[in-house]
Amino acid sequence: MKKAKKWPEAWHEVNVGAMVFEPCSAREYHTGSWRARRPVWDNTRCIRCGLCYIYCPEGCVSQNALGYFEADLNYCKGCGICAHECWPTAIAMVEEA
Repeated sequence: MKKAKKWPEAWHEVNVGAMVFEPCSAREYHTGSWRARRPVWDNTRCIRCGLCYIYCPEGCVSQNALGYFEADLNYCKGCGICAHECWPTAIAMVEEA
């Protein structure tokens, strides 16, 4: 039996649309390196409403022990939807260093 390769070795081996075909494997694909900007929370302005959590298309925003929200930067692609939906303007999108 042939062992499956984890990563494509050439461009023509990449799945069409970069789709993941193995169930429950998305956690293995860290996509944060695609990001040009990242979200930074100002907890003095945050009212802990959770809109950033609700609207994040990647599901990488979570609540910490104090009830404030933060993004898992291994998966955040820097789209800025969380900052756009945050009406108290507690999230700023800053350039990646």
